[in-house]
Amino acid sequence: MRDPNVLRSVAGQLSPARRAADLRRLRAERFDVLVIGGGVTGAGAAVDAASRGLKVALVEARDFAAGTSSRSSKLIHGGLRYLEQLEVGLVHEALTERGLLATRLAPHLVRPVPFLVPLPAGQGVRDLPARLLRRAYYGAGVAAYDAFAGLFGGGRGMPLHRHLSREGARRVFPSLRSDGLAGAIRYHDGQVDDARLVITLARTAASLGVTVVSSARAVGLIRQAREVTGVRVRDLEAPSGAPEAEFEVRARTVIAATGVWTDDMSRMLNDVGLRPGVRVRASKGVHLVVPRSAITGETGLILRTATSVLFVIPWGGHWIIGTTDTDWRLDRSHPAASASDIDYLLRQVNTVLDRPLTTADIEGVYAGLRPLLAGEADSTSKLSREHAVIEPMLGLLLVAGGKYTTYRVMAADVVDRAVRRLGGTRVSRTADLPLLGADGYAAMWRDRADLARRHGLPVGVVEHLLERYGSLTLDLLALIDADPLLSSPLAGAPEYLAAEVTYAARAEGALHLEDVLTRRTRISIETTHRGLESAEHAAELMGAVLGWDAARRAREVTHYRARVEAERQSQLMPDDATADAARLGAPDVRGYPADRSADDGAAGLAR
Repeated sequence: MRDPNVLRSVAGQLSPARRAADLRRLRAERFDVLVIGGGVTGAGAAVDAASRGLKVALVEARDFAAGTSSRSSKLIHGGLRYLEQLEVGLVHEALTERGLLATRLAPHLVRPVPFLVPLPAGQGVRDLPARLLRRAYYGAGVAAYDAFAGLFGGGRGMPLHRHLSREGARRVFPSLRSDGLAGAIRYHDGQVDDARLVITLARTAASLGVTVVSSARAVGLIRQAREVTGVRVRDLEAPSGAPEAEFEVRARTVIAATGVWTDDMSRMLNDVGLRPGVRVRASKGVHLVVPRSAITGETGLILRTATSVLFVIPWGGHWIIGTTDTDWRLDRSHPAASASDIDYLLRQVNTVLDRPLTTADIEGVYAGLRPLLAGEADSTSKLSREHAVIEPMLGLLLVAGGKYTTYRVMAADVVDRAVRRLGGTRVSRTADLPLLGADGYAAMWRDRADLARRHGLPVGVVEHLLERYGSLTLDLLALIDADPLLSSPLAGAPEYLAAEVTYAARAEGALHLEDVLTRRTRISIETTHRGLESAEHAAELMGAVLGWDAARRAREVTHYRARVEAERQSQLMPDDATADAARLGAPDVRGYPADRSADDGAAGLAR
C-alpha cells in the first residue's frame, strides 16, 4: 500500500534500491494479485488493482514495453476503419479512452495529430457522380467518428474534421501527387510515445504501492490441487546458478497479461488436462522511420491498401510509415522486418508521393507483434481486436487480444474478475486517476518560458521534457541544477539530453543500455546510426548510476552493437524465415534463451 506521507513522484521511482527491495518483497510476502507481463495491459492492470486497495505485484521478463507495447504505430485512436466494418462497440470504447487519455489521464503524453484521407480523382466529367459519392461516403464516416467522439469521448480533446479541395490538400501536404487527387478530408486522432506511456503506468503502479520488478521471468505456476496459488520466478539479473535466482511468489490471484505469449498458458496447463479456451495469433506490423525532410507535409496520411490501411505519421523530426499486417509464427521476442516488408511499405507510400522514397531515406525500422484473438479469417487484418478475459483454472486469469488504446478497459475487466473472486465489490477508479506527470502539467506548459528562464535552459528544451515527462520534468531539472553537464545533448542524438539517460537508470527502471536507447528514448529508430554513436556515452551515464565498471560498460556496448548489426542484416533478408535467423544472431541481453518455437513452454510467459 502507498505511504500517504511520500510524494507520488518519489514513491513511483523505480531505482536500483527499489528493485532490490521489491525482490525481497516478492520472496517474503503474499499478494492479492500478481500480474505477469509489463506491457501496457499488464501495467494497466497493476494500476487498476492497486487503486482498489489490493496488495499487488507486477513482474516482467525483460524490460517494460519490451514486446508489442513499444512497437506500435504510436497512435491512440478510435479505429476509423473499425467504424467502416460496423464494429460500433469497439469504436465507442476506443474513442472514450482516447478522450480520457488526452484530457485527464495523460495529457502530457497523448496529443492530437492531424491526418488527411486523400480522395482519388476519377476520369473526367463522367466520373463526377462517383467522385461526389466517394467524398460523401468518406465524409459521412469521418463525421460519424467525430460525432462518436463528442458523445462518448469524455472530453473530446481533438478538433473536428474538415473537407479540403485538391488545392487545399496540396497546401497542407505538398508532397501529395496532384494527379489522381480530387481532394481530402482532414481529421484528428491521438499520438503517444507508446513505451513512455507504459513506463509511466509502471511508475504510477509503483507510486500506489505495487511491487514492480523487471528482468523477472515467470517460469512456472504453483498449484494446490486444481488452484493456482502463485508463480515460480527467475531473476534474470542474478548470477547464473545463484541460489537466490529462482524463487516462489505467493498470490491469491494470478493475472497473465502476456500478449502474443498467451498461448503458452495452454502448454503450462496441459498436465492437468485444461485448455484456456482462447487462442491468440501474432500479426507482424513493420514500420519505417524517415526524416521529416524526406516528405513535405503538415499532417499525416491514412491510405487504403489492398489488404489493410497505411499510415504516414508525423513524429517530431521524423515520419513513421506503416504498417504491415502479416501472420508471424517465428521468434516472438524479436520479430524481424525483412527486405520484402520494407519494399512493400515503400511501394505503397510511393503511389501517393511526388518524390518516391528509397531505402536510402530510411533512418530506422521496427517490427512488432499484435496479439489478435484467432478467428476463421485467413488474413490477420480481419481478426478481431476485441479482448477476452477467461479463468482456465481457479486463481488464474488470462486477458488477451484488444488494442493499445483500450488497455484501461482490458485492465479493468480482468481486475473486476479478480475482485469478484477475492470477495470484494470495489469498482475501478482508473478513469479518474491521472498518471504520474499529468498533475500540474497544464500549468507548467503554460508557464514553460518562465520555467526555462529559471533554470537557464532554452524554451525548446523544456518543451521537449514536458512532452515526455509532464510535471516530472522538475525531477530532471533538479538533476541538471545539481550537475549542469547533464544539460548537454547525448552524443549522436542531439534531440535528447544526457540527463534523460541518468534519469532512466535512476528512476525509470532501466537496467541495460538497450532499455535506454530503444525504449526510454527512441534513438535506436530515430538515427541512421541506430544508436551506435550514442552507446558509449549512454553506457557511461548509466554506469555512474548502476555501478558498472569498465568491463561491464564494454559488455553493454558490445551487446548493443551486435543487436543493431543483427537487425540490419535481417532487413536485407528476402523473407521472414531468413530475416528471423539473422535477427537471432544477437543473444538477448538478459541471458535467457528467447522462445524460438512453440515447444518452449513457459519461456515467453512473462514478456
